[in-house]
Amino acid sequence: MTIRRPSGIVTLLTAATAVFIAAFSLAVQGQSGATEAPAGFDNQTNGFLTQAEFDAALATFEERDVIADGLGPVYNAQSCGECHQNPVTGGVSQISELRAGHRDAFGNFVDAPGGSLINDRAINARIQERVPNNENVRTFRMSTNVLGAGFIEAINSNTLLGIANAQPGQSGGRIDGDFIQVPVLESPGAVRGGRFGWKNQHASLLSFSADAYLNEIGVTSRLQDTENTSLGNSVAAFDTVADPEDTEDDIDAFANFMRSTKVPPRDTALAATGDAQAGATLFNQVGCSICHVTAITTSAVGTVINGGALTVGAALGNKIIHPYSDFLLHDVGTGDGIVQNGGQGTANKLRTIPLWGVRTHDRMMHDGASLTFLDAILRHAGEATGVINNYRGLTSTQRGQISAFLRSL
Repeated sequence: MTIRRPSGIVTLLTAATAVFIAAFSLAVQGQSGATEAPAGFDNQTNGFLTQAEFDAALATFEERDVIADGLGPVYNAQSCGECHQNPVTGGVSQISELRAGHRDAFGNFVDAPGGSLINDRAINARIQERVPNNENVRTFRMSTNVLGAGFIEAINSNTLLGIANAQPGQSGGRIDGDFIQVPVLESPGAVRGGRFGWKNQHASLLSFSADAYLNEIGVTSRLQDTENTSLGNSVAAFDTVADPEDTEDDIDAFANFMRSTKVPPRDTALAATGDAQAGATLFNQVGCSICHVTAITTSAVGTVINGGALTVGAALGNKIIHPYSDFLLHDVGTGDGIVQNGGQGTANKLRTIPLWGVRTHDRMMHDGASLTFLDAILRHAGEATGVINNYRGLTSTQRGQISAFLRSL
């Protein structure tokens, strides 16, 4: 079942491997009666909230905070929608954040003073952050798509663990996704399989919302009630709003908005073309789908998740989604060197980016440095070396077919 470099036009995965992958998908992901998750770039609810409730949560997600609301004192944006907007609120954008740190004498990553996130804005020029000279591990991180995030939250952690356990056998030992468990902020003491953020630093959308509200907008909440510093220096003299600043529990509205969004839809016209269909087959055959998993079924309705804080309802439970991700951490040769919740061993690992909606991205990979599908694919190395060798063995026509498939996502 080893993925080998193709000879001639392409060497396909063995029939035994293909059967193995199909059987694994049924055994790990399947529940009887599962239905497809609703898809659309239409600002319509998936049923988790009523449409009126969705519209109100959407407005809160888009609302611009000002200094009187607790904005900053150091921050990156004034609203969630500022960074998650293309083609509708909740999608991706060209906005990136900046992280930095250094390695100590033992090679371990150490945050820049005050944390690895370097905020781009400040309410006063005296506290503007910038990367210190000795913090020489530096990276940009692109804003991620949060459409369909409620379905990701509803994936059973055992499903992700099962995907991780199967990958070495699917790849001749080359691919081995890292499944990490991280704290659930709304359930003190509880942990769950991480799935949100480039480092899988969060497992729940409420935790994700609280973290983003503090670190991206500078607003403290009941889950993150301590103000950030400016490179380790207190900003208390510039902070006029008492903590926690989120007195209206906007973090709950953010989380419920994301839970209510539909998944990114396919471009059905392009997906129906011969090139896109051939590209989908080649995508699987060269091994891309080992990490960019084609289909996952969410937890059964009634499953209690997030340390008991949330029960999966009918809108999100037992739904088939096509994220083209395993939501695991991998070293594919593009790691940014930053450590968050996963420990030092994850410094050069990143979450497999979900490819649903990738046709709306004009800057790809974690740092936005790849501007074409070809560029992004050929940057893969590390665990993905065998797969990329298969890709290199394709003809130019076949590579174009894979690009057509990706443009349909």
